[in-house]
Amino acid sequence: MNSIEPISHIKELCAERNWSYYQLAKSSGLSYSTVSTLLNNTNLPSLTTLEKICSGFGISIAEFFDPGHDTCGLSQEQQKCLQLFNALPDSKKELAIAFMKGLLGTL
Repeated sequence: MNSIEPISHIKELCAERNWSYYQLAKSSGLSYSTVSTLLNNTNLPSLTTLEKICSGFGISIAEFFDPGHDTCGLSQEQQKCLQLFNALPDSKKELAIAFMKGLLGTL
């Protein structure tokens, strides 16, 4: 397993998604002050907080600590689609689903 520094990794995941700390807080159900304090200090998040953050990112704790770990047997193309979908705000996820249904002609 790779050695992951949680605070740095959370910041990287925000950067990959072009998320502000406010977006992370909203997505994870944490207060903005909790997220801001966590990411601007050197304290490690509690397991409960980390679970909420992972949920906000749409990833498991296993995926957080080992991003290359394939837990679902998905192809690289499917994983990329899932990563892109998970990076969308909830308001845009329904649009993405409708678009894919439209492509399939199943609307």
